Amino acid sequence: MRRITIALMSLLPLTSGAVASGGFGCDAKDGKVEFLFESGMTRGMGSPVFNFRGSVDIKSKDVAADLRQMEFDGAHLAQYWSEDGQLNLVIYREREGDKPHGYVQVVIRTKGDEEGLRGRYELTAFDGVNDATPEGKTYTASGKVECMVE
Repeated sequence: MRRITIALMSLLPLTSGAVASGGFGCDAKDGKVEFLFESGMTRGMGSPVFNFRGSVDIKSKDVAADLRQMEFDGAHLAQYWSEDGQLNLVIYREREGDKPHGYVQVVIRTKGDEEGLRGRYELTAFDGVNDATPEGKTYTASGKVECMVE
C-alpha cells in the first residue's frame, strides 16, 4: 500500500488546477505476479481517467519473456468502473512485433471498506499459435489486490 501512496503522490502535480480530480492506484505482489497500476481520475461526468500507466512482472518462466514484463498506458485500459465503493478494471495489451498473437490481460475487482479497497485480480497471458504450440499457450494467475482511491 505504501507503493500506491507514493505513486499517487506523483500524480498530484498533474491535478493542480483541477479541484475535482483525484486518482487511484492498485498493486499486487505475490509469488506469481507483481504489478502496479495508477491513474488520475476526475469526479463527475463519468469519472474519466487520465495519465493511466502501469507495469506487470509475471514470475513464471512458462510465459514468454516479452509477455512476462509489460508496460501499460491509457490505451490499454479496456474497461473501468468506479462507483459505490467499488473499483473494477480490465487492462489488456497485445504483443507487438512479428511474433504470433499474444496478450496479457489483468482484471481487478475490488470493494471498499474502512481499510481501503481490497479484492482479487485475475491475470491471463496468452502466447499464440506456432509450430511448438499449435493451440497456443495460456498462463493464468489470481490473487489478492489492494487499491486506493483519493
